[in-house]
Amino acid sequence: MTLLICLIAVALFFDFLNGLHDAANSIATIVSTRVLAPRYAVFWAAFFNFIAFLVFGLHVAGTVGSGIVDVAVVDDRVILGALGGAISWNLLTWYLGIPSSSSHALIGGLLGAGIAKAGLGAVVWPGVLTTSAAIVLSPALGFALALLLVLIVSWLFVRSTPAAVDGTFRKLQVVSASLYSLGHGGNDAQKTMGIIAVLLYAHGQESGTFHVPLWVVLSCQSAMALGTLLGGWRIVHTMGSKITRLSPVQGFCAETGGALTLFAATAFGIPVSTTHTITGAIIGVGAARRVSAVRWNVAQGIVVAWVITMPAAALVGALVYALSGFVLS
Repeated sequence: MTLLICLIAVALFFDFLNGLHDAANSIATIVSTRVLAPRYAVFWAAFFNFIAFLVFGLHVAGTVGSGIVDVAVVDDRVILGALGGAISWNLLTWYLGIPSSSSHALIGGLLGAGIAKAGLGAVVWPGVLTTSAAIVLSPALGFALALLLVLIVSWLFVRSTPAAVDGTFRKLQVVSASLYSLGHGGNDAQKTMGIIAVLLYAHGQESGTFHVPLWVVLSCQSAMALGTLLGGWRIVHTMGSKITRLSPVQGFCAETGGALTLFAATAFGIPVSTTHTITGAIIGVGAARRVSAVRWNVAQGIVVAWVITMPAAALVGALVYALSGFVLS
């Protein structure tokens, strides 16, 4: 029981880091457009992160808990490896100010530890392939929806003055930021819920059909909301101003396009990267103005981080799994 409690504490620490690391996803656009001051933006995002469980089901938690690695393979060492790989990658990219995916770091760590224990037979390929496809599709869909929204808004407000448009979308961006934070909390917090739930089953604390207890849901949402409150300011700077300069109307389109993508993914139980999604949407609104408005060298660096996240976390996860044999023996 002591070991179980320690592992749950490590999982909640990862969820806290997820909120800290990914706060930029929820608040970067609304801060960079100066619609909300940072201290208010983080409270706003944390609130909607927390209440997300009231809106969405727990399909993503089910995917992470039983759709990535065979449940029969999962034990304490596999979970420790998964969390070790994810936490290590999160801390490194947070320190360097690189927007990367906490979600795919966790999945990479879980795959690395699972394969280290039981080989490729441990992998649930349909879930992994769906998740891998989402690495490409979620930013592409965010890009397309944000670009489409910019075109629609430009057509609807073609006769309005710039000042009137700016005033209108400064108000609307508060709504779009709320929706994106809701989508972020609905998709991201569920990954840790799935990890803790499978731990409970492995220790015989839960039985029957896979489900997530309410106390796990509330604990994970609270840990993520607390992390969001503290914010990841280095990544906020990268997301909010280094990729492209944003106006309130562009911030609204990026957040709304990203939120719609997250809502759809969460409804289908697909763990996606909120970082990938909002970055694709920000690039979409920048490209709608002109291609040169996007700092493609910054975007290229982010893409490189996306590509290596899962393999890097998997390697660390396998290493932590191997070393944990000495610690837990």
